[in-house]
Amino acid sequence: MDADWISRHALSIWGVLLAAALLGADVTWRRAVQRREGLDPAARSFLRPMTATAVFVAMLVIATVIAVEVREQAGLTVFDASLASDLRANLPVPVLRAIAWLTQLGNSTVLAIVSVIVAVALALRRHGRLAMTWLFTLAGTVLINTALKGWFQRERPLHDHGFVVERSYSFPSGHASGSMVFYGMLAYVLLVVCPPRLHRPIVVAAVAVITLVGISRILLQVHYFSDVMAGYATGLAWLTLCVGGAEYFRLRDGRAAAR
Repeated sequence: MDADWISRHALSIWGVLLAAALLGADVTWRRAVQRREGLDPAARSFLRPMTATAVFVAMLVIATVIAVEVREQAGLTVFDASLASDLRANLPVPVLRAIAWLTQLGNSTVLAIVSVIVAVALALRRHGRLAMTWLFTLAGTVLINTALKGWFQRERPLHDHGFVVERSYSFPSGHASGSMVFYGMLAYVLLVVCPPRLHRPIVVAAVAVITLVGISRILLQVHYFSDVMAGYATGLAWLTLCVGGAEYFRLRDGRAAAR
């Protein structure tokens, strides 16, 4: 499967990836609910320690492998350049215009405004620790992504559509890591504060937005494929670490209250 074939079928592949992500999220959530049934409410965790550890280590390994490939300009970077070039040649302007609107779901200004609103809402509902965890998680991903961009200083792909213009470095994708952390953490916050009947649509919606935003950056040619994959990996690693810590304290407080 070469870059030219992928570029010619990019929208279909995007749809398949979205469907696969939604199906995977739904199946994973159903199994998680089944495992939690019968447990004491104070011991029902949204993220088990073993799962958190496995995901964290796996994402670090993936991010490291991609980083080495990019740093050494190995085979993955050749695929990156070829795919970006073919997308530039094959994607029609109206499609790019629509995707440019969609990618605003990961716009840093929009996410910053919503972040403040969520933090204030949590504080008003007396979820002080959750509000602090929310802000800490989001601030952390900004620092991590900024540091990595400065370290690698990778130039972005060339494009001439003009719908999206970015000035920062390319690796890793801030939209991919930011959407992973923002919408992933937002989903966790909503799982904690919302009734169980809403949990499944919350998880599915978060996975949908994360998938749409990250892949849109590749289609718009403002990021290479490896930028987005590394952004997803680093974002998920940080998200897993923060949610795991939040769950530890939440369950500890629940067990103390049940005594």
